[in-house]
Amino acid sequence: MNLYPLKFKPILKERLWGGEKLREVLGKDFTSAEIGESWEISGVEGDVSTVANGPYEGKSLNDLISAHPEDLLGSDVVNRFGLAFPILIKFIDAKKDLSIQLHPDDELARKRHNSFGKTEMWYVMDADPGAELIIGFKNDLSREEFQKAMDSKSLTDYLHYEPVQSGDTYLINSGKIHAIGAGILLAEIQQSSDVTYRVYDFDRRDSQGNLRELHTDLAVDAMDFKKKDDFRIQYSRALNRESPMVSCEYFKTSYLDLDSETTMEFEDQHSFTVLICVQGNAQLVMGSWNVPVEKGETVLIPASAKKLVLKTSQSSFLKVSL
Repeated sequence: MNLYPLKFKPILKERLWGGEKLREVLGKDFTSAEIGESWEISGVEGDVSTVANGPYEGKSLNDLISAHPEDLLGSDVVNRFGLAFPILIKFIDAKKDLSIQLHPDDELARKRHNSFGKTEMWYVMDADPGAELIIGFKNDLSREEFQKAMDSKSLTDYLHYEPVQSGDTYLINSGKIHAIGAGILLAEIQQSSDVTYRVYDFDRRDSQGNLRELHTDLAVDAMDFKKKDDFRIQYSRALNRESPMVSCEYFKTSYLDLDSETTMEFEDQHSFTVLICVQGNAQLVMGSWNVPVEKGETVLIPASAKKLVLKTSQSSFLKVSL
């Protein structure tokens, strides 16, 4: 059976900092008051996505990769990652501040956790007035200065706070200390990893009254203590054509702002493509397949695709490939 544009069932995650925007803004179906994440496409062990549309409905992403490795992932991806889906696509709703945290690089993650590291990209979809991200330090720190800040509970005095609005885009390299602030809804594209080192959690307690575990000792060895202004991504929004955003060794992203039918050609395609709808709606036509997509939905276009027609009068997408 030929592959087609694939949708997956969202994997919804309860978080003590979660809220209602995933339902109210993106149309996710849940009743809990604390859903913080919707994993859109995941190959993470224990959280593997399941197809939600077409003849493969109910099949896992891993089953499809096993049956159609190069047709689905692309030859370059298979050569590099084998049968592992190499990225994780999420939506995150931070009703409250997330913990201050960081992620290890590939070498450290492989050594400690038999996992990929985690470099990630954020695209802000909605932000309350005054909402901020924490990204990196105000100035270079030494390990000793960092430890003193932790001991005196003054770490937040040393962090860089970044005001945000809808459309802002950031690349968070492994090792960079960061946190998503309250009032922010964003799309996240990241390496396929769930390894997080929590450094500070504002002394919050979970529903059982317990402080959440910190991983400061692990984090220190992974942390970049240098001040770096390398995180904000500048990009244009040219109508009806791709506008490049991020190009790193783990993924490439671009922005599509459309107001009419647009054709995407995939000649000699060596990678799958992911389309994340961040505004409006469209029909994705691939051969005899016609797949509707709306804001808050994510679609995996197989590497075997030669052409995709996006029929729309107004929509915006993040395009992701390797």
